[in-house]
Amino acid sequence: RLVRVGPLTTIQDEGRFGMLRHGISASGPMDRAAFMAAGQWAGAGRGGLECTRAGLELQLVSGNCLVGFAGGDFVVHHNGVLQEWPGAVLLATGDRLAVTPGRWGNYGYLRFGGDVVATPVMGSIATSGRAGLGGLDGRALRAGDVIAIEGDGRAPIQPQVAENGDGPIRVTWGLHADLFPAPLRERFLAARFVVSSRLDRMGVQLEDGERVFADATLLSLASDAIMPGDIQILGDGTPIVLMRDHQPTGGYPRIATVITADLDRFAQLRPGSGLTFTAVSVEHAQHLLRRGAE
Repeated sequence: RLVRVGPLTTIQDEGRFGMLRHGISASGPMDRAAFMAAGQWAGAGRGGLECTRAGLELQLVSGNCLVGFAGGDFVVHHNGVLQEWPGAVLLATGDRLAVTPGRWGNYGYLRFGGDVVATPVMGSIATSGRAGLGGLDGRALRAGDVIAIEGDGRAPIQPQVAENGDGPIRVTWGLHADLFPAPLRERFLAARFVVSSRLDRMGVQLEDGERVFADATLLSLASDAIMPGDIQILGDGTPIVLMRDHQPTGGYPRIATVITADLDRFAQLRPGSGLTFTAVSVEHAQHLLRRGAE
């Protein structure tokens, strides 16, 4: 039973892929590596909970359940006793687990030693709040909600803890990069942006203090398909990085796309965080993706 729930806490799984042609993005965890790590700690089956910076508190109503947690930097207490994050703890009937914010990161994950019970929609239980699909009635979770766990899961393992990393966010040039003059693209890579407070699972707006795109003229196009990590330049010149619950199509130009290997790290940048971009080739991005999967 969820005792306390921060905003935009949802049930997620790996995502519903192949549905973009029907207007439905994949959803799934904002930080996929952390979601997988929490699952390894718990020997998890299907699904888990994604919480935001405000955290959550839950109580096990009956039975026993191993819970793994990872993502961001959070503080976790089991019946009031501080635990190491990331990690895992075995809950018994009546036990409480409380997650509160730590020093960095926007998203944390709780995975369980069994399957989260939810009705699959289009092959997935991932919550898409924009489409009202998956999870619990297609909505964010609330205090008082009860999440059932069934099955015994798998043998838990201790995952390798990846470094949070720093340095520029790597991008490949986007579908419409050639519409931006070369000097403007160079300014884009040289500029320092700031993560704004206007962020959610759909996208993250960036503050452009150097007004890189203030004088851009071609900022409206015929709509075409979007993918996670696309950097759209809105009509007023504001850059926005599209995330897991992105719209299926967009009519603003995309100058670049955050590579998969850096999208988790980008998702965990809190408002006020500064960042820069650097361009890599598609081949290098694919190499990094393959290396991360090994």
